Amino acid sequence: MFGDWAMEVAEAELSSTLPRRWAHTQGVGQRAVKVGQILGQDATLLVAAATLHDVGYAPRLAVTGFHPLDGARFLRDEHGADERLVRLVANHSFALLEAEERSLREELVSEFPILKRPLLVDALVYCDMTTTPDGGRTTAEERVAEIRGRYGDDSVVGRFIRRAAPEIFASVERVEAALAAQPR
Repeated sequence: MFGDWAMEVAEAELSSTLPRRWAHTQGVGQRAVKVGQILGQDATLLVAAATLHDVGYAPRLAVTGFHPLDGARFLRDEHGADERLVRLVANHSFALLEAEERSLREELVSEFPILKRPLLVDALVYCDMTTTPDGGRTTAEERVAEIRGRYGDDSVVGRFIRRAAPEIFASVERVEAALAAQPR
């Protein structure tokens, strides 16, 4: 339903202009394929959201400079994408906290309310926050430290990630518990 289309869109927007972001995106998507087992019918939605979560970084799409909002608007306006998918992209990895840092909270909330599917939302956080910028596997703690180091603690992203870290870690723990409870 979403898979091939999401990969084509993400590749078209990121592969040539932002190859490292494209590598991260591919890793997040691959992680979502594995994590999808805990979601049943939402598995394909998770894979699509994971594949498209950073599309808003594409230079031609960067209107506000806030990639979750720019990506969600692009998917809604240019592709007429599924509302659930767009809302997941807009709110991935506690984007609301970063929107507050950027004075974009009201825009994000009014256009793209958070999806009320806790495990699905947690699964997207897990996939994003356990994948390195180069697409490899990492822990959430290492990923948060890497983001803080890359952006600096006093930057918008640094302030956001410090605020979001406890929520990120809690999401990752919930997904790991759900994965551990799956029959082998």
